[in-house]
Amino acid sequence: MKYQDYIKNVPDFPIEGIQFKDITPLIGDGKAFSAAIAELATFAKDHQATKVIGPDARGFIIGAPVAAHLGVGFVPVRKPGKLPREVIQYDYELEYGKNTLCMHKDAVKQGDKVVIMDDLLATGGTVQATVKLVEEAGAEVVGLGFMIELKELNGREKIKNYPIKALIKY
Repeated sequence: MKYQDYIKNVPDFPIEGIQFKDITPLIGDGKAFSAAIAELATFAKDHQATKVIGPDARGFIIGAPVAAHLGVGFVPVRKPGKLPREVIQYDYELEYGKNTLCMHKDAVKQGDKVVIMDDLLATGGTVQATVKLVEEAGAEVVGLGFMIELKELNGREKIKNYPIKALIKY
């Protein structure tokens, strides 16, 4: 399937100079979304994932159905103040700002094999922060899956030691 046919480019969003890749037409099409989730789930299964993690917020849209497809647990990684129990957190740089991600301290444990799913690999900051949270908690990151990779931003360089699956590359 040509997933890129479902992606809309939105100039100057969320700030001037950013060319936002909008996945909502892809996730709004049942056939395209189902195919994308199945392909990412195959990647996760091939890497023997026992948990799927998705960073706030579009990672939830990708990661939760992948986890359900595999029959494994899903772990949300959120912004500060959004999780009700004890968390671990990591501060990082985005391509257009700074952010902090948090995960319940007991969400993963030693022996868990984690695949992290998100909509976009850009500079790699969000996924790198998520990897740090998972590894701090004692679990193993066995793969990273994305709907889109923006190759010119070189995010792959920050995470090159992990298997990576990107459905679309720009």
